[in-house]
Amino acid sequence: MTDWISSFPLTQHAAKFAKEQICKVISTGPVPRHIGFIMDGNRRYARKNKMELKEGHSAGFDSMAKILETCYDCGVEAVTVFAFSIENFSRSRYEVKWLMDLGKAKFKQVIGNGELCEKYGIRIRILGNTSLLPKDLREVLKNAEEMTKNNKRAILNVCWPYTSRDDMTNAIRKIVASGCSSERITEDTISNNLYSGGLSRMDLLIRTSGVYRLSDFMLWECVHPDCEIEIVSVLWPEFSPTKMVWILLKWGFYRTYYGHRMAKLINIDSEHAKES
Repeated sequence: MTDWISSFPLTQHAAKFAKEQICKVISTGPVPRHIGFIMDGNRRYARKNKMELKEGHSAGFDSMAKILETCYDCGVEAVTVFAFSIENFSRSRYEVKWLMDLGKAKFKQVIGNGELCEKYGIRIRILGNTSLLPKDLREVLKNAEEMTKNNKRAILNVCWPYTSRDDMTNAIRKIVASGCSSERITEDTISNNLYSGGLSRMDLLIRTSGVYRLSDFMLWECVHPDCEIEIVSVLWPEFSPTKMVWILLKWGFYRTYYGHRMAKLINIDSEHAKES
């Protein structure tokens, strides 16, 4: 009965209208400039719902599109998503190949239609060691960057393939190659040579699936006193725009009434959150 009501067109229209109005309210107050997402739980979602693994990853991509819309509607300037870790190359050859094919298909869709990027003025940036990717995927990612390079209103950083260790190693190599003396190396020197290239520090990092770890993601950008880390127990494909709106409301509330920090560095929305 509940599913039938939620699928009714009038109900969907009312929910969409309510979300739009709430996002307008959120955008008038303090909003994180830069949000990062560790999109964890696609495989567990597939197992939980008796799907093939590839269906879980596909559902994860669909969820990402909805969450991006919510973030940009609320006034967030930059979003960074952890789409593929270098460590994921250790998974089965079948799963890795399917993820590469899925990424290629989704980015071709972005290039072909581009509705989301046009609506929000999104510039896509690919962060990571792309030399590890198949040539055809590299070309698709490069085209996505090229076609959106003049968009100025919002940024979408896609980390693929990425780890912070690789990022920092690459930054150090670039600094050494530039001939910069050790006395002249500052935090800004390192920041400017990371894949993110001096992007503003992360204000909010969200990880789904209830796992207490950062998984080697954006450690330089997120491990500082003003970044909030929010860990939620739901799996990534289950992470809804409503949940995203609630987190943004909470973030803005604490920034307005308590100076800047949330009550806790890491907030768990369920006492039943568990390690994978």
